[in-house]
Amino acid sequence: MLASWYDDQGPAAHVLHVGELPDPVPGPGEVRVRVTVSGVNPGDTKKRRGWLGSSMPYPQVIPHSDAAGVIDAVGAQVDAHRVGQRVWVYGAQSYRPFGTAAQYTVVPDHQAAPLPDHLSDELGASLGIPGITAHRTVFADGPVDGQLVLVHGVLGGVGSLAAQLAHWAGATVIATVRRATDLDHVDPAVVAHAVALDTGDPATAIRSYAPRGVDRIIEVALSDNADLDNAVAAQGAVIAAYATRTDRTAIPFWPLLFNNVTLRLLGSDDFPAEAKRQAARDLTSAAAVGALTVAVGDRYRLDDIAKAHDHVDAGGGHGRILVTIPQ
Repeated sequence: MLASWYDDQGPAAHVLHVGELPDPVPGPGEVRVRVTVSGVNPGDTKKRRGWLGSSMPYPQVIPHSDAAGVIDAVGAQVDAHRVGQRVWVYGAQSYRPFGTAAQYTVVPDHQAAPLPDHLSDELGASLGIPGITAHRTVFADGPVDGQLVLVHGVLGGVGSLAAQLAHWAGATVIATVRRATDLDHVDPAVVAHAVALDTGDPATAIRSYAPRGVDRIIEVALSDNADLDNAVAAQGAVIAAYATRTDRTAIPFWPLLFNNVTLRLLGSDDFPAEAKRQAARDLTSAAAVGALTVAVGDRYRLDDIAKAHDHVDAGGGHGRILVTIPQ
């Protein structure tokens, strides 16, 4: 099969190779997926770079955890009727060496979720890491029906899906963007109120929409927003943080304590297995009824995968970065 891989960590153009590797064979409980589109996440490029001192987990790594494609072979203990089924894949390179930047990938059966025929491969390849992370930020602490949910970074990959999932589940969504010029990109069908962090007093603006405070805060930059979150959190609120800008992040401890705020930190590779399965079911259901959309940014050919990684490392813009896999 044609694939991309790296044997050492470093800059994308220096370590990513493209060429032929042996076709993988599904083992017991596994399926093989013929990949059409592979999704690129910041986590994929961080692993390649050796972020936070991480080392090579395997002698050779095919990157990327997310994809869409068609099951073309199954291992023992898997229903043979799955052959030919369109699927979206998550976790392909989570604690496994060979991900989705290849013509074929092998994953445990449950990590290939059915993709309804009316949904695109591009959407399917965009649901994995960002969708499951978004689902966990919204639902890890119970239902959100009737609650006020604040989503920071609503134009980002996780933030956008978190807002859509919260809206789908009956919450009123308040969202922030970094700049006032981004407000026009916020979907008013999903977000009831949007606030730009670079204008006026964001806490006062959010409080005008949530006088008693917000029940959930979906946090993309805890180091930047800890004081703002403290100012707008309701008694007993949850801050679900999946990213920060500084390794040692300061928080206003005593005010958050007196407000009985829960700080939940979320690392997607290690979510409970059943939480991931429930997320996959809910993401598919929401997407099937048109409640989830994903903005697709640039698409790259497999032989341009280094450029795709560089694009993600540079910030990625407002769209999902995808790699098209030749058939």
